[in-house]
Amino acid sequence: MRKRSVPGFLNNWAAKAGLIVLAVTLARIGALALTQADIFVDEAQYWLWGQNLDFGYYSKPPLIAWVIRAMTDIAGSDSAFWIRFPAPVFHAATSMILGIWAARVFDDRTGFWTAIGYVTLPIVSVGSIMISTDTIMAPFFAAGLFFYWRMLDTGKLWQAIAAGAMIGLAFMAKYAGIYFFLGASLAAIFIPGFRPSLRNAMALLLAFAAVISPNIAWNLSHDLTTAQHTMDNVSWVRREGEGSFLHPAALLEFVATQFAVAGPVFFAAFLLSVRAVDPRIRSLLWFSLPILALVCLQALLSRAYGNWAFAAYLAGTLAATAWLLARSGRWLWLSFGINGGIALALPLITILGTGLTIGGHQLLGRYTGRDEISRHIIGLADEIRPSAIVTSDRDLLADLFLTGRRNPIPVRAVPPEGRAMNYYEQTFPLDPATKGTILFITSQKQVRCNGQILSALAPIDTTGTAYEGRDLRAYMLKPDCFAAMR
Repeated sequence: MRKRSVPGFLNNWAAKAGLIVLAVTLARIGALALTQADIFVDEAQYWLWGQNLDFGYYSKPPLIAWVIRAMTDIAGSDSAFWIRFPAPVFHAATSMILGIWAARVFDDRTGFWTAIGYVTLPIVSVGSIMISTDTIMAPFFAAGLFFYWRMLDTGKLWQAIAAGAMIGLAFMAKYAGIYFFLGASLAAIFIPGFRPSLRNAMALLLAFAAVISPNIAWNLSHDLTTAQHTMDNVSWVRREGEGSFLHPAALLEFVATQFAVAGPVFFAAFLLSVRAVDPRIRSLLWFSLPILALVCLQALLSRAYGNWAFAAYLAGTLAATAWLLARSGRWLWLSFGINGGIALALPLITILGTGLTIGGHQLLGRYTGRDEISRHIIGLADEIRPSAIVTSDRDLLADLFLTGRRNPIPVRAVPPEGRAMNYYEQTFPLDPATKGTILFITSQKQVRCNGQILSALAPIDTTGTAYEGRDLRAYMLKPDCFAAMR
């Protein structure tokens, strides 16, 4: 029998990896079309930012809002599908950028497995079915690392400028983009080959500064709002009262979550790659391990969410993949078997949605019934026609703005006493001059106004929703009641 020839383009590692990445991405897009998961609080907030285009927002830089606005404008729809659509596409692009970088640093085989390794990371699988700042940051951070490596090899000025511009865009997606300079500085100190010329270093910094300057100007004109929010998140910066200064349990919890974020074998390989003798792997670790160490310190001093070290897994994916390839094919296949299984399971979970439970808890519990509660509140408002719907609950505010985007009754936050603590208080507080009556939604068991205890309207049934267990109540009151409540 005559042997069939393989098409030329399939002999190329990038084409093979690209086909796999494309298949995974199409499956994720299909899951987005079929998912029963409601838009989450943060996603709804990013969408709202996109309706009010600016160079910065209360807690984050602006790029995610711009991307969502561009996507929904192009699609002509602001459905959950189109809000989330960029997520799997951005991760697919990141996987190929990392693959191309790995192929240049190592070889084609490493390039192929790096691309597949990244696109199947559990955190990437989750990040492909919801929109987040990590997702928008990823391709720009990866491209910045790639151009920086190329600039170190060739000394070309344009590559320094490209690296600075890409890292600037990463920063405009999430402030974690600044981690690049931590890695670059440490690498320059310990590895002579990672010391760029003064010309290239200045070009990179100037390109970075030019890209981020609109956001810096916005922050300066808004009382450094984002810096204030960051200190709130870090929390140990503004520690009040007594209590333990160190939290070893929080550190252990964070480290444990990293085995889920990257996959158990892959994360172990990432940590074990510190033993590598290959200088290429060791150089990559300067752009990954310090990020992980810094977030571990944050966890020890206060708390840290699992995704806060996400930037470590861009260079870290190359290091872990190269280390696995140099060691044992068995561990490599085990790693991709576990992560690949998760990558296949998550789209199915999002499609099945509320039908899956573990221990009586819905797997998608926090994504369930949010718009249902908002529709109930909006329906109540349509009946009684208040001047505004008001709440202090950030979750409710996020979904009321999204679900009620075409409703004429405005949604407003309770006016803050002192500094605004979220975007809604900062941008959409109830105007003290508002006339008429207000529909107030709260979890407070008792609401007083001018010395009188108010009676709640019909209770809001939260059974089977993300708000289950919360006693949400609706009240009709006058706008001046909020001042009286303080």
